[in-house]
Amino acid sequence: MDIFSKCTENAERVRAARQANAYVYYRTISSAQDPLVIRKGRELVMLGSNNYLGLTSHPEVKQAAATALSRYGSGSAGSRLLNGTLDLHVELEERLADFIGREAALTFSTGFQVNLGVLSCLLGRSDVAILDSLDHACIIDGCRLGFGKTHKYRHNDMEDLERKLDNLPADRGVIIVVDGVFSMEGDLANLPRIVELKKQRSARLMVDDAHGIGVFGANGRGSAEHFGLEHEVDLVMGTFSKSLATVGGFIASDAPVIDYIKHNARSEIFSAAPPPASVAAAMKALEIVEREPERRKQLWENTDYMRRELIALGFDTGESASPVVPLVIGGDMAAFRMTVRLEEEGVFVNPVVSPAVPEGRAMIRTSYMATHEREHLDRALVAIEKVGREMGII
Repeated sequence: MDIFSKCTENAERVRAARQANAYVYYRTISSAQDPLVIRKGRELVMLGSNNYLGLTSHPEVKQAAATALSRYGSGSAGSRLLNGTLDLHVELEERLADFIGREAALTFSTGFQVNLGVLSCLLGRSDVAILDSLDHACIIDGCRLGFGKTHKYRHNDMEDLERKLDNLPADRGVIIVVDGVFSMEGDLANLPRIVELKKQRSARLMVDDAHGIGVFGANGRGSAEHFGLEHEVDLVMGTFSKSLATVGGFIASDAPVIDYIKHNARSEIFSAAPPPASVAAAMKALEIVEREPERRKQLWENTDYMRRELIALGFDTGESASPVVPLVIGGDMAAFRMTVRLEEEGVFVNPVVSPAVPEGRAMIRTSYMATHEREHLDRALVAIEKVGREMGII
């Protein structure tokens, strides 16, 4: 058997989707990730970006990146462990730790690498990770790379989580790992109940707050602040590619834990350090998050308006409680067709199909920014209603 045979089979599926005008991945955008984007020379309303606070085009963020590029150059030229640590990295980590309210923080080149490195190095042979069934792929992959066991409980089913914990041997180290905000459905982890259960089992709790940082909480510190449980979460993971306007990620915790991860996480010690421009951009974005809470207020006004209007039109938006608002469509092909039709009508959205969601529950993932104006949102609503009725979804 040829190891490349699977590649040929995949190519056939992709070719068939393209021939059916239903291929909607790797679409090229020729502008910044603003409320309006340019694709193939056309202006589209962007409802598919994670740029929640609209900071990727903020003049101060761009200037901070440009200044760092001029001073430090285009890259760090090595890993953090050896020659790649700049004073910028250290400053950002100190500011992140202070913002999140932890003793220390450690940055990684991508958010995906955070979970790969943290979970694989923490999970020893006598340890167990308990995951929500809809946790992000990087959480699952990080656990696979570790030597411990992994168990999943049904999405947000606290009785199932309790059963999983009760069935574990008493001599195992246990960590519960959840998304604070689930990136496809847009709903929140039940952190109050999870905290109760982790205390009963003397477990640890890690929250991936990639979609919560900058969005939730009175100060934008994420889902744990939203629930008033900041001191009950043992590890807080965040990314820079959403509210913080660039690329990279971080983990924050007690100083001894971060020191252990710093010297054992393979995705950290064997990867080039985050480039100076990205570090400076994240630092400036964090400053804006702290000083401009009105951005968060506007984001929520836009989100609440769109959710209310979409429900009034008859769409099923699931259990969304965040700026990620899905439209449940049904079959995978219907989601692909709706994505294509919405682009034809001037709106950019993302399809979410199995296995990312259960089969038969494919959806259109819409997401909102603080910088969306009402005119942008109303233009999108007209297109969504037209296509939804055309396809018999509403």
